Amino acid sequence: MADSIERRKFLRIASMSMGIGTLYKVAPLLGAGREAHELGVSLKESNGESIAPFTFVQLSDAHVGFSGPPDPLGTKAFEQAVAMVNALPQRPDLVLFTGDLTHDSEVKDEHAKRMRQFQQIAAQLKVPKLVCVPGEHDAGLDGGQLFRESFGPTNYSFDYRGVHFVALDNVSRAKPELGAEQLAWFKKDLARFPKTAPIVVFTHRPLFDLKPEWEWFTSDGDEAMNVLAPYKNVTVLYGHIHRDDEHVIANTHHYAARSLIFAFPDPEKVADKKPIPFDKEHPFKNLGIRVVNHNVKKPPQASSFSIEDVELSLREYSGINGIQQILKPVSL
Repeated sequence: MADSIERRKFLRIASMSMGIGTLYKVAPLLGAGREAHELGVSLKESNGESIAPFTFVQLSDAHVGFSGPPDPLGTKAFEQAVAMVNALPQRPDLVLFTGDLTHDSEVKDEHAKRMRQFQQIAAQLKVPKLVCVPGEHDAGLDGGQLFRESFGPTNYSFDYRGVHFVALDNVSRAKPELGAEQLAWFKKDLARFPKTAPIVVFTHRPLFDLKPEWEWFTSDGDEAMNVLAPYKNVTVLYGHIHRDDEHVIANTHHYAARSLIFAFPDPEKVADKKPIPFDKEHPFKNLGIRVVNHNVKKPPQASSFSIEDVELSLREYSGINGIQQILKPVSL
């Protein structure tokens, strides 16, 4: 396949952060040329499904079962997220939940109860598919046993409309790492795809050293990034840090979702890792809309993403205005 196709960005992901999660719109940019057609055929042969536009939502860090400071709202944000996803005029095709579905408990029955509560709330999502990876609060105490009993494997992959999704578990070993066995599986899983295949990895912790002293890292994340390095269209979605964040490393775009319980501050501005205090006058402070537009006409050396953040107020959340703002069309 020609180098021109190898370098071509044929997938774009525009994201809209709803403060309670992120809506992604995925659209192919193959064009109509012979090489583009060959690439489409190759991907269909590789994963059995043609490339087609679709949307998905990323939610993260509900911490079901958490109570007390810094947030007294419990599952209210999670419930609001479900309601807002269901209100979208273009219903998402799937929801990815990037860990810490629950808050841990050393009492297994209590933790199992929290898992069931998460499932009851999530079951109200009117979407065809919900997929999850564990966070350390879901799997750190028992190596992921309860998570697997409730949700299935902690790492896996699947194909959807020409995009390959990979769930990585960097929490179940009771430390921030993937482990040699999972890394070998990861490499083998990707081996069947052409280097231009669109790949979305979702995990809980960042795969790079974002803030190691705050445990915002994966110890063998560099090895995972080496596996991804040959691929040209890679997006990594994660949670854990309770704030939105974007990094571009080589061909890979990394995005963190805001949490559904409380926020952490910007680590570049504060020394201590302490949650932002709850403000009863502004209970949705630090939640907002993030619009990410991908412009394929920009030169390769420039960032192809433009970002706009809009902070929501309580008034917008409590009335129809907030819904209308969230549903504002994203230019693709």
